[in-house]
Amino acid sequence: MRIRRILAAVIATTALAGAGLAGAATATATASAQGSASYVTPSECKQGGGTPDLTDNLCKGGSHNGEKID
Repeated sequence: MRIRRILAAVIATTALAGAGLAGAATATATASAQGSASYVTPSECKQGGGTPDLTDNLCKGGSHNGEKID
């Protein structure tokens, strides 16, 4: 009986710790996305599959879509 309680406590603790880590990762990713504007070079924009638009100083398309070009 005691082993079942301990096992249940270990499983519950592990589940809560996993949920906490997942929440922290999500919060970090959201903070990074909403943080200050990131800058990429025109070559980084191209490497990410985008097209540097130097009239608007933005990378259009690809993995750096919408990021400012420095």
